[in-house]
Amino acid sequence: MKHSIPILFVILSSLCINAQEIISPNGKIKVVLNFSEKNTERDLFFKALYKIDNKFIEVLPDSKLGISRVDEQFTDNLRLISTSKPVSIHDKYEMVCGKRQLCENLGSEKTFSFENSNHQPLDIVFRVYNDGIAFRYIFPNQSDSKVSIISEATTYVLPEGTSRWMQPFNLSYEGFYPFSKTGLSTNTEQEWGFPALYKVNNQPVWGLISEADIGENNCGAKLSNVKNANQYQVTYPYPRDNFKQEGVKTTFPWNSQWHTLIIGKLSDIVESTLISDVSGPTQLKDTHWIKPGAVSWIYWANNHGSKDYKKIVEYVDLAAQMNWPYVLIDWEWDVMSNGGDIIDAVNYAKSKAIKPLMWYNSGTIWLDPTPNDRLLTAEKRAKEFSWLNKIGVYGIKVDFFAGDQQDMINYYIDILKDAAKYHLLVNFHGATVPRGWARTYPNLMTTEAVYGAEWYNNNEVLTHKAAVHNTTLPFTRNVIGSMDYTPVTFSNSQHQHITSYGHELALSVVFESGLQHFADRPSAYESLPAEPKNFLKQVPTAWDDTKLIDGFPEDKVIIARRKADKWYIAGLNGKDVEQTLLVRFDFLGKGNHSFQLIKDGNDSTSFSSEKMKVKKGDVLKIKCLPRGGFAGIIK
Repeated sequence: MKHSIPILFVILSSLCINAQEIISPNGKIKVVLNFSEKNTERDLFFKALYKIDNKFIEVLPDSKLGISRVDEQFTDNLRLISTSKPVSIHDKYEMVCGKRQLCENLGSEKTFSFENSNHQPLDIVFRVYNDGIAFRYIFPNQSDSKVSIISEATTYVLPEGTSRWMQPFNLSYEGFYPFSKTGLSTNTEQEWGFPALYKVNNQPVWGLISEADIGENNCGAKLSNVKNANQYQVTYPYPRDNFKQEGVKTTFPWNSQWHTLIIGKLSDIVESTLISDVSGPTQLKDTHWIKPGAVSWIYWANNHGSKDYKKIVEYVDLAAQMNWPYVLIDWEWDVMSNGGDIIDAVNYAKSKAIKPLMWYNSGTIWLDPTPNDRLLTAEKRAKEFSWLNKIGVYGIKVDFFAGDQQDMINYYIDILKDAAKYHLLVNFHGATVPRGWARTYPNLMTTEAVYGAEWYNNNEVLTHKAAVHNTTLPFTRNVIGSMDYTPVTFSNSQHQHITSYGHELALSVVFESGLQHFADRPSAYESLPAEPKNFLKQVPTAWDDTKLIDGFPEDKVIIARRKADKWYIAGLNGKDVEQTLLVRFDFLGKGNHSFQLIKDGNDSTSFSSEKMKVKKGDVLKIKCLPRGGFAGIIK
């Protein structure tokens, strides 16, 4: 017995000093945890590596881990107590909408158990998947008293000169993802919203930083590099005027969100389902009533159109003509006139076999647009949703949320849960980015959180930036979840667009959204030639599979998406000069396939269509106009 204490000390010391590793099932991704001791501080770091030509290269150099509560800190005073054995992960599940219906993932998980200097426990769980990594903090002890978790030390370190595409943070995530090698921004706060894309220097390897599986005891985070331009620390939202809380308050046990880093080639980034892979399984027993589909949308061409019954009738007729199952009746429907009210509009839609959706103000930040106070409590939601069921409405669009604080996260989830009870689809606008809720609550069909086509209403910025922006979004925002960009506009709203008609048509495939709101006025769609019109009549909004064929942020993108036995393929030119896009048909099965191609015509407002046979291994050159594009169907 006299040797037991020294032996235990040796074991603990060994655990503290030796690096700990986790490797993905395919052997391509590795995470290493290690300590760095300086004076009395013991900082914990992790790094991520990716294998190329049988050699691991750093995707993420040593990056700090740690978290702080109001009563305890777990940052520079940790001691490793134990490490679990690796646990294999093999998960299969179905998505109602998204880039892939049947999802499958393989990973390896380890739990590292620590104590701080006051002997308080902290677990850090790491998962290493074949397409990225995820980790979360857990306080495993039991407590019924609420404690505030106020900050994280979690930091993603990028080598100097790293190419990155990141969006300066704003509450609605409606901004651009400008290319940078410095990490500096005109935003003096140096804060960045998720997701954050970067390319490993001099290597064909990419990383996309985000987070997932946020619950009622979490808040949404962002990144800050104010201390060092190449070090991005996970930070919690600031308190609001009517919500003074810092961080989150919770009982124990508690777990953080999953911090995620998708790793690999650009195709691995675009095709990844890591965000939904780590999110909770569906909470709905019955999902047969959840139907993705195309929507006719009145707001883009008529800002206040939903006040006008006759305008609503036009968009219902458009949906019926185009075989789109839904029409969205946007803000101010509560003061509708000119021949009918909201009940009349809903009844007219039903008479045409079109399912109406209705807009609501969340009532949390901008109260001017109405209706604005019908969802704030469970009682109000029950009353409103019961009424929507009664009159025959199929879903809601909820707009203008106040931020990512814990109370807002709870509000999002409460809306999703309560809407599901009444079989209502949900679309969040003026909202946070997707964080995996579409798997847990599959009635969430789409989320805005993007600088989309409605900005043609507000200023001229998108006129000149749309092509570059549109060829960046498939590698950034749309990777993490459905994106309600409200695309495919051929005419002009308040401000001109200079993308070609071929480019606009391609957005129906390049951009994934469970509810795809086609935003142009009826006359624009009615005047289309037969080929693009028929394409829009049949293009799906939920997919069985997705493949990135080619692309680079701000330059070009070619994406193929499969529904049943048909492939829909589309490409965008992000440049202001002509560009020839190369389509490699390596994704096809055996045999000859019929390809209906619709591309730029002689000018930006015309199309050219042709049919051809293609087979696996073929390469097709498609010439695109400046800011041009193409779309097609392969049968």
